[in-house]
Amino acid sequence: MELSIVTTLYCSEPHIKEFCNRMIAAAQKITPDFELILVNDGSPDNSLTIALALYHTHHNIKIIDLSRNFCHHKAMMTGLMHAGGERVFLIDCDLEEPPEVLDEWSNQMNADADLDVVYGVQSSREGSWFKRISGWIFYRLINAFSTVKLPVNTLTFLTINILCIILLLIFLKFLRKKYLRLSAICFLDYILTLFG
Repeated sequence: MELSIVTTLYCSEPHIKEFCNRMIAAAQKITPDFELILVNDGSPDNSLTIALALYHTHHNIKIIDLSRNFCHHKAMMTGLMHAGGERVFLIDCDLEEPPEVLDEWSNQMNADADLDVVYGVQSSREGSWFKRISGWIFYRLINAFSTVKLPVNTLTFLTINILCIILLLIFLKFLRKKYLRLSAICFLDYILTLFG
């Protein structure tokens, strides 16, 4: 498998059809050997029903149905653990980021063999005042204490090679205490940025 695309579903009913159609079209430009993994994170709407209908019309779609809502990052980790591609593209299905960027990011990775991760960065942090302030504090603290400087306002929107995913899964396995694993999973996008 060349490419895995992973997204989570939670109250995604309005976006799933368009997202899947655009994502499949973007992936087909790169390779016919891809999978689109939809992780239903206990969505209370009809997200799963729509995803199942799409599954019956597109052979590339795989569905993982979680028993309840575990949170976005744990659902993404579940998708990563089931991804079989040499490269994995993580993206939210709300269409805030265009699926078509997959082509550009894939070209960047093909052009530079040393690239392991390509990720998106917001020009300014979005969300509530609490989210903006806590994000500002988080990035300043991490960059103050770390020798590896993180770009500010990274997104959980990236392309990553399979070696980095294996290293991430090994890293999480060695975090034996549940609260440490949970903390690492909650900061998934930041940890993946460190791999880059």
